[in-house]
Amino acid sequence: MALLVKNIGTIVGIDTARRNRICGADMDSMERIDNAWLTTDGDRITGFGSADSMPSEVGYEVLDAGGGVLFPSYCDSHTHIVYAGSREQEFLDKIHGLSYEQIAARGGGILNSADRLHNTSEDELYSQAMERVREVMAMGTGAIEIKSGYGLTTEDELKMLRVIRRIAQSTPMAVRATFLGAHAFPRGYKGREQEYVDLICNTMLPAVAAEGLAEFVDVFCDRGFFTLEHTEQILLCAAKYGLRAKIHANELDFSDGVQLGVRMGALSVDHLESSGAAEIEALKGSGTMPTLLPGAAFFLGMSYPPARDMIAAGLPVTLASDYNPGSSPSGNMRFVTSLASIRMRMTPTEALWAATLNGAAAMGIADDYGSITVGKVANFFITKPLPSFEFFNYAYNTPLIDRVVLAGEIIN
Repeated sequence: MALLVKNIGTIVGIDTARRNRICGADMDSMERIDNAWLTTDGDRITGFGSADSMPSEVGYEVLDAGGGVLFPSYCDSHTHIVYAGSREQEFLDKIHGLSYEQIAARGGGILNSADRLHNTSEDELYSQAMERVREVMAMGTGAIEIKSGYGLTTEDELKMLRVIRRIAQSTPMAVRATFLGAHAFPRGYKGREQEYVDLICNTMLPAVAAEGLAEFVDVFCDRGFFTLEHTEQILLCAAKYGLRAKIHANELDFSDGVQLGVRMGALSVDHLESSGAAEIEALKGSGTMPTLLPGAAFFLGMSYPPARDMIAAGLPVTLASDYNPGSSPSGNMRFVTSLASIRMRMTPTEALWAATLNGAAAMGIADDYGSITVGKVANFFITKPLPSFEFFNYAYNTPLIDRVVLAGEIIN
């Protein structure tokens, strides 16, 4: 049904230029309309403007925004929300001084989640994941990328990807699936790492492609995980099946994963806590989106990526949540954007574009999502009245989201 949203205090995140991403200094510029209205027809935005040009209410379902601010929904381009159980014991281990790598070396981390997932049914995985999906939708997320990677066997990786497909079929969010069989080496392959890489290439990838379960492939290319050679082999194989590359790069060290991702045309390189001039230079002029995950740096007590240097170099910085049970157990993109301001000195405007339009670009869906633009999918949320746009990230823990609309439907 057509929807008319009236009495909007301010619309932010407007992009009448229909850009597919926003780079460098342009990230700190944003068109706004005060005292506004917006209309939809089915699942698409059909118009918006100032109150003096508002159309008649006849034929519309009317939603009164009550003077609140209307934001485009977040586009979270890096999550792992399909997992079994939780890992709060590792939270205690971190408190007692163990590092991410030390926990992994003791059989924790990704391998811990793989053990739990193996013993959990597909239906139960779906049920747990949908709780998280409903949680993030209520917090403003309207498009999401979900990775596998807690299976580490052909059967369990396929189980995860089938759950992601079910989520896509049962939620109004846009969902993109990424095959991340190269998340860690299973215990049985210690000393036989190349055999596991061959298993991914010769068995897992063909099975994923046969069922059409993923749009992207990802590899954890970092110290102690997959080497550059492993990563290139997997990405080349995946390309034969039409799966575009993404890379977990430079979380733990300067791995050269960023440079490899750019050379191989990766859609995004993610994490980037260990990044400097060489990584920034490699990304210049490329189509690869640098995706920063400040929630992981916050939770693990790691250094934050050099967002200011990236923006100064003209890059299209992206923000995502990394929602997962071990290193970022939250999908609150509002908190992610606040962290970006607090710890990486991104302005609220830069952070909003990084979490919306640039997030959509990092999923290949910017033509339809990520901004308030006529013709795009009607994904947005409305806050309570705010003293300013900047107040939303400043008061990061105050419950301010009042209504959520996804694909033109009011979901709360």
